[in-house]
Amino acid sequence: MKRLIPLLLIMIFVSENSHSQLIYPKTSKQEVVDTYFGTQVSDPYRWLENDTSKATSAWVKEQNKVTNDYLEKIPFRDALKKRLTALYNYPKFSTPFQKNGYYYFYKNNGLQNQAVLYRQKGLKGEAELMLDPNTFSTDGTVALAQMALSKDGKYLGYSIARSGSDWNEIFVMEVESKKLLSDHIKWSKSSGISWQGNGFYYSAYDAPEAGKEYSNKNEFEKVYFHSVGQEQAQDKLIYEDKQHPLRECYASVTDDEKFLILYIYETTTGNALLFKDLTKPKDTFKELAPGFENNYRVIDHFKSKIYVLTNWKAPKSRLMEINPEKPSQDNWKEIIPETENVLEHAALLGGKIMTIYMKDAANHAYAFDLQGKKQYEVKLPTIGSLSGFMGDNDKNEAFYLFTSYTFPPTIYRFDVATNKSEMFLKTKTTFNPDDFVSEQIFYQSKDGTRIPMSLIYKKGMKKDGQNPVMLYGYGGFNISLNPSFSVARIPFLENGGIYCIANIRGGGEYGEAWHMAGTKLKKQNVFDDFIAAAEYLISSSYTNSSKLAIDGGSNGGLLVGACMTQRPELYAVAVPEVGVLDMLRYHMFTIGWSWTSDYGNSGENKEMFEYLKSYSPLHNLKPGVKYPATFVMTGDHDDRVVPAHSFKFAATLQENNASDKPTLIRIDSKAGHGAGKPISKVIDAQTDMWSFVMWNLGMKAAF
Repeated sequence: MKRLIPLLLIMIFVSENSHSQLIYPKTSKQEVVDTYFGTQVSDPYRWLENDTSKATSAWVKEQNKVTNDYLEKIPFRDALKKRLTALYNYPKFSTPFQKNGYYYFYKNNGLQNQAVLYRQKGLKGEAELMLDPNTFSTDGTVALAQMALSKDGKYLGYSIARSGSDWNEIFVMEVESKKLLSDHIKWSKSSGISWQGNGFYYSAYDAPEAGKEYSNKNEFEKVYFHSVGQEQAQDKLIYEDKQHPLRECYASVTDDEKFLILYIYETTTGNALLFKDLTKPKDTFKELAPGFENNYRVIDHFKSKIYVLTNWKAPKSRLMEINPEKPSQDNWKEIIPETENVLEHAALLGGKIMTIYMKDAANHAYAFDLQGKKQYEVKLPTIGSLSGFMGDNDKNEAFYLFTSYTFPPTIYRFDVATNKSEMFLKTKTTFNPDDFVSEQIFYQSKDGTRIPMSLIYKKGMKKDGQNPVMLYGYGGFNISLNPSFSVARIPFLENGGIYCIANIRGGGEYGEAWHMAGTKLKKQNVFDDFIAAAEYLISSSYTNSSKLAIDGGSNGGLLVGACMTQRPELYAVAVPEVGVLDMLRYHMFTIGWSWTSDYGNSGENKEMFEYLKSYSPLHNLKPGVKYPATFVMTGDHDDRVVPAHSFKFAATLQENNASDKPTLIRIDSKAGHGAGKPISKVIDAQTDMWSFVMWNLGMKAAF
């Protein structure tokens, strides 16, 4: 079928101090119509789904030129990049973990594209470089995805991701000599590296069709065992399911290497657990937990018991103890019961169970004995987020990282026996965090549901209705937006902006019920919650519609797309990042089929189709409507939410938008969904996004 490749038309800027009047590339259209339950749906930009075609490549090049030409006219863009570069230039450390007398940790000196893996002998030893992913490529686009040490510390298995893709390649290094061995595994995705002796378990797909590596549906994932030194073709097949192509599987070995745990998923909600005894060579997989109604996560095997964190009959989760000789759920023993707050994490450390709970989107930590009796609460510096605990089940030493919106990431060394935390490493930023404050408020959604929202702003902020505001949200897949620290927000805050995070339904802030209240035929609750947040910020005199921007990525990109099409007059700026924007076809690409637990499927039934179509951002762009200034962001190697979503949305919006506000798309090269993006690309993307936002909010930014 013939495809017209439009010529790039010239952009005309009226003046430096007004919004640019743009002439966009004319995107060719084709007669493509799908029929769903008797309803015809046009898809004229279907050709943009072919991400490797010459026509799509030409379109991407033309759109990026329009975007770059626009951004170059923003007078403070260069100064903003300089400020962001300075802000990102501080040392960053990961939480350390101990293995065979060495402490391993990641460090980024400041502006290194990728963090570097080090180890040191004891707490005061000299740091020794182990693995530097900055040497994997000249531009920093090859990232270290995962790493795992063998039980004896002899081997380091690690995976890399190229250009932001979810596809991983696994390698093995001999630790003492730092010699890279011949091992090389391809076509692994979202897989762990779980060691047993001198080999490890991993998951992989068959090699995809050439030219369709980043778009074709992923099917028939398998689990293999790889022995160090052998070819991938020789790896032992451990598990496959020929009857269910759309299932994911993931293998994990308990710390004592006694049991192999197999996780099986049909969607992102709920899983099954199988297990087998690795000390019995002829043992076969047995069911540990049935699928796929509930979530199950094995904490570890300790003193002849398997500990599992689950929301089975407990929407806010509880901890169960299982005798592997009697694994039936009828024999499970409850150790830590469900409470009014969500049990997010549990770890076996020093003969105790260390837990992390979430209350109103902030963390609290407690210790329990193995019988489930609470021992103490860990005192945390302020309201914020805790990640960890990192340690061993037979040692009292552990490490955790604590952070908040105005509290830079700080690593603590913790004594499980005495409940004492000592600061191990404090982040030294290039600005003063005390210049800013955060607060949490609660507002009512459309149906009266009480929603928490956090606000961060510079001290001295006045509620005069004139403040620039960035409202951020996600609202899906049981993912919680806990307090986090980001220097990318600082230039916006320094110039009088207020950054807001709404903890809307669909997330995990209040457990599985909160999550499910924002899924499938209840997905509109998510958008209503976000819209209500915007209305609250306006009615409470924080801002007004001409000063309000909204942002979200992935499922959050869907959120932004739905809200800007449902209430276009409410916002001045919209930034859908790597968004799921075509709700009728999302499940046809890569791993999209696994999202049906949250979204449903357009082919499921007529009711589900009509509901999806009613909010699908792509299908709710209407001619003659004045939409906010829009900055669509995606990456050309995004094989999670394929860039076709953003391509088709941007083309349709440019065609239909009746306002004189810009509709731009930024397509990053050698970039994916976000993971592993080098610092240089992060700074470039943040510079462009915040330049667009601040310029279109009318901010007279100074840096």
